[in-house]
This record gives sequence, structure tokens and C-alpha cells, in this order.
Amino acid sequence: MKTLTLLRHAKSGWDAPVARDFDRPLSPRGRKAARAMGREMKRLQLAFDRVIASPAARAAETIDGLEQDYGALPAEQDERVYLASAETLLDLVRATDDAEARLLIVGHNPGMEQLALLLAREGTLRDAIAAKYPTGALAEIRFEAQSWRDINAGAGCLEHFIRPRDLDSGLGPED
Repeated sequence: MKTLTLLRHAKSGWDAPVARDFDRPLSPRGRKAARAMGREMKRLQLAFDRVIASPAARAAETIDGLEQDYGALPAEQDERVYLASAETLLDLVRATDDAEARLLIVGHNPGMEQLALLLAREGTLRDAIAAKYPTGALAEIRFEAQSWRDINAGAGCLEHFIRPRDLDSGLGPED
């Protein structure tokens, strides 16, 4: 069995004076959301054999926030994750070593949402993703596959779809 977890970075601060989108930091609400998600991930006992993340500032800060309550999440920064399409993300998933059964990717929309919709079977949680995959949201998808290369469209069972506002109403509405 393989488990893919997709985490969209937390809310970024549009007011920060940065020269590049890549350098945009989290907003105060985004930092709070990242900590809340880290607590929930720990409560659910989510575990990962590998973490791949966008090197963008807001993704790195999201991981920092998660770690405050979850614990260490040693992430490999991979430039391909920055604003990646669903196809690029799927290529990364399929290239994962089969010895690693649980993969977390921390990245950006629209790629994260599109990949979750591509891989997950129909159902209530998938419908929630289709309605909106807000900043800071996490989708966990399980596959009855022995190899990441065998991950195909519609083959995954969506186990969790968690939005920051589900944990704290003060963290929504989200974008």
C-alpha cells in the first residue's frame, strides 16, 4: 500500500514587500494555520517516509510551522514542485522509491488540487476538494499499489481532507 499526502502551503502575505513571488512569506494567519495543521497531523498520527517540498519561502515557512507541533519533517526541496502542474507532481510521485510507502508533498495550487482530483475516487471528500482546496489544506490518498509507478487516475481512496478552518473557525474563509 502507498499513501500520498498533499499539503498546500499555508496562506501567504500579499502585503510583504518582496521582489519575487517565490520569496513571499506566510501571513500571520498562515503561520497559525500551519501550527494547527501540525497539531492535527500529530493527533492523526500521520507519518511520512519522504517529504518533498517547493523551495518557495511560503512552503518552507509552512513546514517550519508544522514542525512546531508535529515534530521534525526533514524535507527535500525540489524546484520542480514550485507552481508545478499535476502532471509534474505525478511524475515526482511515480519516481519515488518503492521502499518509501508514505510520501508528503508540500506545494502550490492549482497543481495540488488538480493532482488530488485526478487520483482520488469519487466521494464526499473529493467533492469538497473540487469545491475548494484552500491554502493550508491537506489531502491524504491511499492506494492499493506496491509501486508508485502503478499510481493511476481514480485509483486512490481519499482518507482525509482537512482545511485549517475545520480546526479553528478563525482560520477561514480561505483562498
